[in-house]
Amino acid sequence: MIAVIGIILLIGIVKKNAILMVDFAVQAEMQQKMEPVEAIHQACLLRFRPILMTTMAALFGALPLAVGAGVGSELRRPLGIAIVGGLILSQLLTLFTTPVVYLYLDRLQSRLQRAFAPGRSPHPAPAHTD
Repeated sequence: MIAVIGIILLIGIVKKNAILMVDFAVQAEMQQKMEPVEAIHQACLLRFRPILMTTMAALFGALPLAVGAGVGSELRRPLGIAIVGGLILSQLLTLFTTPVVYLYLDRLQSRLQRAFAPGRSPHPAPAHTD
C-alpha cells in the first residue's frame, strides 16, 4: 500500500514534466510560427534542464527512504524504491515518448481538419462515368 503512494507521486511529477514540454511547444508554434517538429524539438532542448532538476530533487529526496536502515525502514523502503525506480524510468519515457505523442496528435489533428474542413465533404463524390 505504501508503494502505491509513491506511484501516485510519480504520476504527478511525470504529468507536470509532460505538460511543461507540450505547453512550451504549443507556445512556440503559435508565437514564433514554428512547425510542430521544430517546436517540440526546441521544447525538449530548453525544458530538459528544469525537468531533470525536478526529477533529481525528488530522486535524491527519496534515496534515503530506499536505502535507509533502522526502525521502521521496512515500511518506508517500498515507498523509496517505488519513487527512485519510477523516477528513473519515467524520466527516460517522458523525454522520448512525449515528443512522439505530440507529433502523432498534431498529425491526427491536421488530418481531421482537412477531412472536415468547411465547404468540403468528408466523402468525395463518386466519379460520374458515361
